[in-house]
Amino acid sequence: MAKFKRILLKLSGESLQGEQGYGIDVKRLNEYAQQIKEVADMGVQIGIVIGGGNIFRGLTGAGKGFDRVRGDQMGMLATVINSLGLCSALQAIGQKTTVLTAIRMEPIGELYTKWKAIEAMERGEVVIMSGGTGNPYFTTDTGSSLRGIEIEADVMLKGTRVDGVYTADPEKDPTATKFSEITYDEIYNRGLKVMDLTATTMCKMNDLPIYVFNMDIVGNLKKVMEGEDIGTLVHN
Repeated sequence: MAKFKRILLKLSGESLQGEQGYGIDVKRLNEYAQQIKEVADMGVQIGIVIGGGNIFRGLTGAGKGFDRVRGDQMGMLATVINSLGLCSALQAIGQKTTVLTAIRMEPIGELYTKWKAIEAMERGEVVIMSGGTGNPYFTTDTGSSLRGIEIEADVMLKGTRVDGVYTADPEKDPTATKFSEITYDEIYNRGLKVMDLTATTMCKMNDLPIYVFNMDIVGNLKKVMEGEDIGTLVHN
């Protein structure tokens, strides 16, 4: 039995780079697809939001002279490219998948609504929700919080390259220790960065727990669904 019935899986665009350092690494993409199908085969309803940082990040573009709104719109399109790539990888291994977009973009994907997403998940399809919130000045972290709340997910699974939340950045501080679980209030008080402040506040206010784990290790997604303690649970 899976620990959760319906999940929102947040994937980092940067992780899709794999060892290439840019774009989409097909090996990493296929590993993600296999892990997702494994969990879908357990009967779990899956919604996915992917970042676009492997292609273009609006905030970085703004720092280089891009208009912020245009830069964020380019970032939204980057998330659509990643979503189409993951959709293709999933369909290639026999997993039914739907891409919904936050801005009208037929025939690339249908326009997102909560009800379309839930109906597709209940039919056994993996639903990839792309284009962020459809608005500038909001990150894909915030987009994933919004979608997770809307689709009434049991949990947001934040797949990163780090295996949880630490007292400090473990890549910079070798003395950093990992939390097995931590409250939203403690995240604020300690000044820890799980997601951006808007996204974290939305999850806290709407009682959506976040589970942070390392998605880049093949098999970890299934371990989370089986209840293994391999990451950090953030909750009220």
